[in-house]
Amino acid sequence: MATKTAAPVEGATGNRFVEAIRREIGQVMAVSGLAVICIFFSIMRPVFREWQNISNILLSTTVTGMLALGVTFVIITGGIDLSIGTSMTLCAVTIGKIVVVHKGPLWLGVIGGIAVGAAVGAINGTLITALKLPPFIATLATMKAAQGIALIYSQLAPIHFGDPHSQAWTNISQGKIISGLPNAVLILVGAAIIAAIILNKTIIGRYTFAIGSNMEATKLSGVKVNRWLIIIYSICGAFIGLAAVVLTARLGAAEPDLGLGYELEGIAAVIIGGTSLLGGKGTITGTIIGALIMAVLVNGLRIMSIQQEWQYVVVGIVIIIAVWGDNVRRRRAGDSNRCIHLGLCHLTGRWIGKPVQERQQQELHFR
Repeated sequence: MATKTAAPVEGATGNRFVEAIRREIGQVMAVSGLAVICIFFSIMRPVFREWQNISNILLSTTVTGMLALGVTFVIITGGIDLSIGTSMTLCAVTIGKIVVVHKGPLWLGVIGGIAVGAAVGAINGTLITALKLPPFIATLATMKAAQGIALIYSQLAPIHFGDPHSQAWTNISQGKIISGLPNAVLILVGAAIIAAIILNKTIIGRYTFAIGSNMEATKLSGVKVNRWLIIIYSICGAFIGLAAVVLTARLGAAEPDLGLGYELEGIAAVIIGGTSLLGGKGTITGTIIGALIMAVLVNGLRIMSIQQEWQYVVVGIVIIIAVWGDNVRRRRAGDSNRCIHLGLCHLTGRWIGKPVQERQQQELHFR
């Protein structure tokens, strides 16, 4: 009898494992891809696996990673933020003015940069909710406006953190509390933990997933979607401000054009990490893995002496593969139908038109 009952238990365990892999297939593929890329570059160029190079990779991941953390929230709602690059520039110029020009304390520079980023995010959210502009158009307008304001505010001149007062600013990124590991990496780890807690353990995260899964159903349930969208875009902006803090400390300067191109890198990292552009799905872990893949790719191609224009081509191909893979997974899993019928699965256990006790049966059916 013992032998007969053991088989179903083992089968059930195996099924749960398969289901877990299937649910997190995007993240599993990202990790597998990162491992393959690292092994390939390690074989082709042994210098790739030296600690100094690994430290450089981690350092180059920090800014893109922080931008990606913020935009992950936005993309999960089904939106997009094209202004993250130039908004970071505006935050950087603000930091330079506070710390270098006005000789303000370093902590005020940090708060000022994050506050400006959050304000730009709130403007994005307001344009989208109050004026009913598509996120693409609203954030494109903000991108150009932030770029212009940064140029005007900086008077087209870079701000250098060179005097004794402001030189301590560079220790934020370049200092090493842990030997051999820049502080910027520790800041990224801390930011990722905070983002994961917000996304997975708070009501903000629940509404983020709910809005991305089915915005209309979320509205019908009584959730003030417009208010929460403004909050979500503000959170994205706060991470942009933190990225500006790290970047200015790493470069030792705030240049009026330093953020150009970073919006594409940040969004690409989120997509590669498995977050769906259709909304309703994404993880902070996947985003960090996506940022690492971007940094490892660029670093490895440089070590192999690949020309920069070909580096862009390779990154573009990787993004296409990531988006295509997401579309294939959604078609196979029937996620579109699941989002329609189970739109509020990330709220507090209550589904529209369905009693709580039917939740597990419905979820098993759509899986």
